[in-house]
Amino acid sequence: MNKQPSSDKLNLLPDEISNQLADTFKILGDSTRIKLLNLLTQQEMRVSDIATTLEMGQSAISHQLRVLRSARLVKYRKEGKEAWYSLDDDHVVSLMNEGLEHISHR
Repeated sequence: MNKQPSSDKLNLLPDEISNQLADTFKILGDSTRIKLLNLLTQQEMRVSDIATTLEMGQSAISHQLRVLRSARLVKYRKEGKEAWYSLDDDHVVSLMNEGLEHISHR
């Protein structure tokens, strides 16, 4: 017979952490943002380049980038008047890779 672990021995995520994680997954739940992040796993890009590649308007791309920046998934650097966007860190690449691996096992 399998014994169920006692509930007092289970580790629960604090509400703040579980809410932050849920918010991150909500942000990742948009296919446009996923496409955008996929591009940025490959190279640093400008808004105009992303818009051309995804065949979307620059204002729509800028909006999505603002959402991703607020979640600390992407960052940018200024070079003259141009802003170059990249993934915030390697954790974002890991999230993308794990998600892709997960769906490939369906």
